[in-house]
Amino acid sequence: MESTLDIRRMFAILRKHLLLIILCMVGFAIVAFGVAEFAMTAKYTSATQVLVNQKKDASNSAAAYQDQQADVQMISTYKDIITNQVILKQVKHDLANPTKVVKAAQKAKYTTNADGTKRLTKAATPAVTEPTGKKYDVSVAELQSDISISNEQNSQVFALNVSSDDPDKSAAIANDVADVFKTKIKDIMSVNNVTIVSKAVANDNKTSPRTMLIVLIGIVIGMLLSVGYAFAIELTDTTVKDDEFLTDTLGLTNLGQVAEIKMSGSHLANRSASRENSHRRVRV
Repeated sequence: MESTLDIRRMFAILRKHLLLIILCMVGFAIVAFGVAEFAMTAKYTSATQVLVNQKKDASNSAAAYQDQQADVQMISTYKDIITNQVILKQVKHDLANPTKVVKAAQKAKYTTNADGTKRLTKAATPAVTEPTGKKYDVSVAELQSDISISNEQNSQVFALNVSSDDPDKSAAIANDVADVFKTKIKDIMSVNNVTIVSKAVANDNKTSPRTMLIVLIGIVIGMLLSVGYAFAIELTDTTVKDDEFLTDTLGLTNLGQVAEIKMSGSHLANRSASRENSHRRVRV
């Protein structure tokens, strides 16, 4: 049987099941909030800004423009290098063994003799470091999944974004990746055009999951399911509730209505006594 609902009946069904719809929406919203806050891992993102810019000859504007365009195009290459193992293996080691330089390395010093030969006057000394900061055990694969690069079109600045489950960890990874990249790119591509514009700082505001969006999705799902259930119940209910069901839905002709007959108490008593007399005659 095909059922057709007009707008009036649709609103009547919604009003009838309004409490159910509201309860489902609230229930799904609570479940969605619980999933977002307690079942899903929060992610925190930190970013460092890196500038790609070579020293240019200001007197030659054409050459300067070409160098600028070359720098912009190099950003795509730099993106691939940053997430390469040659960078991330060093980052993994640095995060597991964080140190700070207490005394910078000193180069060897020489003096020139009268015959032109050089004589060592002070030997080179390595940098003096000491452990510092919190240690993080991060795999190269995890680093590759946590790092993303973004930049505006035709911009020489790109952002190195890192997302992890700890805001301090995200900032530490972003800063170390930028430092290692700046150091190693000189040997990899024989260029010295990378400058760290700004360091990453810990951001305590989580970037995912977006709790309010998930709650909104839960509300919508609860509403759709409850409304669908309400209409399904009404459409499958074949109980005759009024004469409109017979005429509109079944297409039958209404021949009239029989009003309800209410009997008085004395009339009911007479009918009961009459029945008792009939039973006595039958038994005799």
